[in-house]
Amino acid sequence: MRVVDFKEEVTITKRRLADLPDRVVEGDPHHETQRRFTSPDGTLMAGTWTSTPGKWIAFADRDEFCVLLTGHIKLIGEDGVEQEFLAGDSFLIPNGFRGYWHVLETTTKHFVIRNVSVE
Repeated sequence: MRVVDFKEEVTITKRRLADLPDRVVEGDPHHETQRRFTSPDGTLMAGTWTSTPGKWIAFADRDEFCVLLTGHIKLIGEDGVEQEFLAGDSFLIPNGFRGYWHVLETTTKHFVIRNVSVE
């Protein structure tokens, strides 16, 4: 096992979130993910992610720590509380958060995700 260097080249996966039509609320967001690390049991992953503008239902059953490198987003809880984040901000979305991701301008982030639903 070695330290993961985020400058090393990795495989990039691209996805049009509209391919998950039950999640998209607004726009046509496109995602590009560079997965840098996945633990052997699949419960921990880290990488870099970019999204074009749009709004979708947040993924659940995970803890996610993010550092925004570029862009502007809002996280909107199901209770209507909005939190805005800009490049340079970092935040933790705890397991149990229900609500929406709203990417206002193309955003890139580093992330660490701990899945709690891996079987």
